[in-house]
This record gives sequence, C-alpha cells and structure tokens, in this order.
Amino acid sequence: MLISRTSQYAIQSMIYIATQPLGTPILSREVAEKLQVPAAYLAKIMQMLCKGGLVTSFRGRLGGFCLREDPAKIDLMRILQITEGADFTKDCVLGLKVCSDETACPMHAQWKPIKVEIINLLNQQTLATLSEAVLSGKYRISDIPYALLPSSPV
Repeated sequence: MLISRTSQYAIQSMIYIATQPLGTPILSREVAEKLQVPAAYLAKIMQMLCKGGLVTSFRGRLGGFCLREDPAKIDLMRILQITEGADFTKDCVLGLKVCSDETACPMHAQWKPIKVEIINLLNQQTLATLSEAVLSGKYRISDIPYALLPSSPV
C-alpha cells in the first residue's frame, strides 16, 4: 500500500491549489513549476483528478483547474483512490496478487492492523487541514518556499 510518485504529485498539486484563493483557476504548468515536476506528467495527473471529480478544468485565457468542492470535504483517501485505483488498500505489502485472511502472505497478520491505521489516517486528513498547515508556514509542499504562497489562509 505504498503510494506512487503519481499519487505524491497529485496530493501536492491538490494542496497547492487549495492554498490559492478559492475559485481562482490555476494553470497546471504553474503548479508544475512551483512543485518542480514535469509539466506534461502533471497535466495528465490533473486530467485524472478532473475525471475523478475532484477538480474542474476551464479552457481559454483565464483557464486552469479549480477544486470542485470545499477542501474540508476532500480527504487523502479520495485522491489516492483516483490515482492508485479503488482497490489500492487491498494490495499485499509483499506484492502478492492474492493476500487475504484466507490466503495470507508471511507479513499479513503484522501488516493488517498497520494498514487499518493508515486507512483511518488517510480518511481523516482533509485537503483543508493540509493546506492550512502549509499556509501557516509550519509545513511545506515539495520545495515551495513559504514566501511563494498567498499570505492569507483559504
């Protein structure tokens, strides 16, 4: 249940968008530049998030991406289910194709309670909480210096 680089970029970009003034379209190339990730790769991730219903895209001169709903209603689990797939929490820690209580891998009994805790954490962490932590200056996204973020919380 480790997350991919795609998911890491998706989470970072969603946090970045949530730190911007609500309703202001943000270009994916701006996000890519701020996060220092490949623009074409991030554009594909943003389209994935758009198809998943988390962001809306606007075309044209004033286009970009906006959150579709309040950041307090978007948790990390929703983002990861879009980028990793709906069943990513069922994946075996050792990478076996089938791993369950009936057909357990050698790590299953030790991993299962940890996995439950991680799932609970992902369900509890909202985009609002994470973006507020970044805006406070206590945490940062990728290598974005605090000075590049807006000074007022979302």
